[in-house]
Amino acid sequence: MKTKTVYKCVECGYESLKWMGRCSECGAWNSFEEANMKKEKSNGTKKTFSKALKLANVEVGKSQRILTGIQEFDRVMGGGIVKDSVTILTSPPGGGKSTLTLAIAGKIAKQGKRVLYATGEESDSQIKNRADRILEQIHENIWIIADTSLNSVLEAITEVDADFIIADSIQTFALDEFLPARAGNPTQTMECANALVQCAKNKQRQRAVMLIGQMNKNDEMAGLRSLEHLVDTVLLMEGNHEEELRSIIATKNRFGSTGEMGFFTMTEKGLLSIDNPSEFFVTKREEGEIVSGSTITVIREGSRPVISEIESLVSNSFTPYPSRICEAMKKDQMNTLLSILEQKGKVALYDKNVVIKTTGGIKLKEQAVNLAVIMCIASSVYHKPIPWDYAFIADVGLTGELKKVPSMESRVKELDRMGFVKVFIPKNSMRKIPLQNIEVIECKTLIQVIDYCIGKK
Repeated sequence: MKTKTVYKCVECGYESLKWMGRCSECGAWNSFEEANMKKEKSNGTKKTFSKALKLANVEVGKSQRILTGIQEFDRVMGGGIVKDSVTILTSPPGGGKSTLTLAIAGKIAKQGKRVLYATGEESDSQIKNRADRILEQIHENIWIIADTSLNSVLEAITEVDADFIIADSIQTFALDEFLPARAGNPTQTMECANALVQCAKNKQRQRAVMLIGQMNKNDEMAGLRSLEHLVDTVLLMEGNHEEELRSIIATKNRFGSTGEMGFFTMTEKGLLSIDNPSEFFVTKREEGEIVSGSTITVIREGSRPVISEIESLVSNSFTPYPSRICEAMKKDQMNTLLSILEQKGKVALYDKNVVIKTTGGIKLKEQAVNLAVIMCIASSVYHKPIPWDYAFIADVGLTGELKKVPSMESRVKELDRMGFVKVFIPKNSMRKIPLQNIEVIECKTLIQVIDYCIGKK
């Protein structure tokens, strides 16, 4: 047998691979003494190796995915959870990770599948209180284990024979084999994740695993980047805990589209799926009711178009430096659009405060919204309402010319589906497609759009 040197605290028994002046467990000073630890030899068992198979002969199961019934989540996952996959979900504290995973557990349990919820952060009573609040009924197919030992969790998986496992959160678990490294240590986190990956992809008993990951102060997943490479799907939940809107984006998905996004709203009953975002992000008004400072555009979130409403408020400034406030887009982008409107649209803004926001709080991340933002501000300046069934899809160059944007056909089709009657786009930016209701108006410059919708100034 081989021996290795460790240092042991005489006060509490805590072991460390190197000498420490103060014990991190009990706080005692100069309490570490050198000790020898025996390391057993291998028992001589021959290790088995996997054999190479012809790709054409690999069997693929017919029932590959578990549908949760939460439409937006299933969409982001590419059509449900693959039964032998490992997914990691992360968000800032209070984002709704545990709430969403508990709702998923309830949906899967109703299908007759066994679910194990392993928590290293909260007690079982805390999880029970949350379940009482967000689940209509706590199904008998849901088990819970509150323990930071992954060895206990792995035993519980076998005992319960779970089909779906939730580990909340992966940074709180530790394997006995890698002590004294503590939970949250990169080695422990990676080894715990590896153990759950092997559990999920066991050919004799496949299981779906969802890991919850903590975030660091830089809004990145805590731990090594290797953790993201290890799992099949990485989901990022965005949204301020003070706001209702939450979004989930797949930053990696081996079984679906990377970049796919789903929308949810946080309520007292938990996260609710926004199944028709094009209705949610537009203010519902009575027929014929129009207001100034409001325009419609279409953004792309993942593979689908989403109709969004932009609102603006313009007021006189009595200070040398007018306010420029925008929660929905970068301030530099907003200032660029204001300069274009002032110089190329002939709209004076040097003495005006400008505020921009979006209905529902959705973020404007692409250039396709620029024409809608400019027209929204122009409408507010002149107090001239733009009809609610008009829409604008175009980038605007520094020359005042309208620029093409990607996926124009799918954006226009979504407007047509929702009953809009006119859309303003750059010239020669889309091919002719069959449309039911909407008229496509092609313009070359910003001033043409302003003259058409607001009138010559």
